[in-house]
Amino acid sequence: MATLGAVKFLLCLLMIWLINFLPLCQGLGKQNLNNGYKYPFIRKASSFSSPPSISTTNTNDGYDYIIVGGGTAGCPLAATLSQNFNVLLLERGGVPFTNPNVSFLDNFHITLADISPTSASQFFLSTDGVFNARARVLGGGSSINAGFYTRASSRFIQKMGWDTKLVNKSYPWVEKQIVHRPTFSHWQRAFRDGLLDAGVSPFNGFTYEHKYGTKVGGTIFDRFGRRHTAAELLSSGNPNKLTVLIYATVQKIVFDTTGKRPKAMGVIFKDENGKQHKAILGNDRESEVIVSSGAIGTPQMLLLSGIGPKAELENLKIPVVLDNRFVGKGMADNPMNTIFVPLKKSVKQSLIETVGITNKGVYIEASCGFGQTNDSIHCHHGLLSAEIGQLSTIPPKQRSAESIKAFVKNKKDIPIEAFKGGFILSKVANPWSTGDLKLINTNVDDNPAVTFNYFSHPYDLHRCVEGIRLATKVVQSQHFTNLTLCEKQTTEQLLNNTVKANINLIPKHVNDTESLEQFCRDTVITIWHYHGGCHVGKVIDSDHKVLGVNRLRVIDGSTFTESPGTNPQATVMMMGRYMGVKILRDRLGKLAGV
Repeated sequence: MATLGAVKFLLCLLMIWLINFLPLCQGLGKQNLNNGYKYPFIRKASSFSSPPSISTTNTNDGYDYIIVGGGTAGCPLAATLSQNFNVLLLERGGVPFTNPNVSFLDNFHITLADISPTSASQFFLSTDGVFNARARVLGGGSSINAGFYTRASSRFIQKMGWDTKLVNKSYPWVEKQIVHRPTFSHWQRAFRDGLLDAGVSPFNGFTYEHKYGTKVGGTIFDRFGRRHTAAELLSSGNPNKLTVLIYATVQKIVFDTTGKRPKAMGVIFKDENGKQHKAILGNDRESEVIVSSGAIGTPQMLLLSGIGPKAELENLKIPVVLDNRFVGKGMADNPMNTIFVPLKKSVKQSLIETVGITNKGVYIEASCGFGQTNDSIHCHHGLLSAEIGQLSTIPPKQRSAESIKAFVKNKKDIPIEAFKGGFILSKVANPWSTGDLKLINTNVDDNPAVTFNYFSHPYDLHRCVEGIRLATKVVQSQHFTNLTLCEKQTTEQLLNNTVKANINLIPKHVNDTESLEQFCRDTVITIWHYHGGCHVGKVIDSDHKVLGVNRLRVIDGSTFTESPGTNPQATVMMMGRYMGVKILRDRLGKLAGV
């Protein structure tokens, strides 16, 4: 994520909790749908006409597929299924095309800083005390991330049980439409050479493939700095069979429970005015509701719809459709820590372009710089730096709204000069530490309680230490000292710079620069690669059909037991295309034409 000055990939998910002030940021929210794009099938949810009722017999005019969530997986999935069937895609957010805060690399941090109800990102705070974000916009995470595009390893593909031939056709389907080669800045060159000096070799050049060593990957930002999201993949859909509703917040899935197994019949959603609507499936037994709401939204939606641990559902007075104790379990987030790199000269803004794929179980990336276009949403930000601690000295149970509000109020006037620099990012691959997701109420607009239990497994902590050691070697290389015009610093100096950098004045433990383990715990952040909650074999079967329920699937990152590759968006988009083609072939055979 990135902060207001060093738009580093890992933004300090700026938390603006100043209740006594006027709103600090205003999202573009309900954009003019006739401006900025040519997608005739996209319209506001309020334009939808509900059927008179959801019944088990009168659904001949229903949809073949209703997809809940127009995100990184949902958009390519909808586009693919619409080639042969009537598809309704429901997205709770707006469109990315006319929002400059989403569309331009220079404004990467702004959407994350905007916590207004119309923002493209929805802030949440895990019970671990780490700030995080969920997408709330068509295109999902591809509309708010740092844009890096790289495929999963062959091991991951085999682990998922996917058809390699179809996978190798599905990735290029995405790449030809929205993926670009990065411009490769001086910062990234120094980072590349520093990785090689530190032993992360060989150099594999520019490639989408997951290979040990150092490589340059793809990006969804073009050479002009404009973002291309999964929403653009909808242009491959059949406009005569595809309907996309924005500001359509699904509240629950509706089931027929009169038979031996519950059967999905449709969904209930509210539009931008708060009015409820019903969308129903057709009578065909192969018609389905497909939940693609992401690793937070999908288990939340199943729970709100009555699928989950019986006791938890009954406690919230949610009618139990299916008792499944695994829904919301096995949540994981790749912990990330950083090394701050001060600069004595200005540097062009650069997000993730290069990665070191190590044999130590960590990935090393880098970002730097700051930018903001004239037409972006300008805010007076209260700052919390995700890179450097996030209230880490306040025990999680004491991180109340009042304590956070007080902290933000004291730190909101940090000068822009404090943000010159960049960051080397160390991410633990495939964390062994896991947690869970639980509802706190029945309001779909509210975040559930999410726990990731960062570093609860010692192997994750061991790998973090290895990653920090490697990151410091990169910064200490001559390539970086030549770039930064700073003298080579000791490890302790680098750690102190990171812990005590002006962009975050949070006091730390006294030994956090003496103990790398303590440093890891104190400075842990997210890189948004959380996953789990609906695992194969526990919540869904190998075809992604929800166990014990008819006409319901889950297709998104909630099904993963690990985050694919160094950055997951490529594989999540591929997954939408892959599963769409697979469903069409299973249902129509050669007549599918894909």
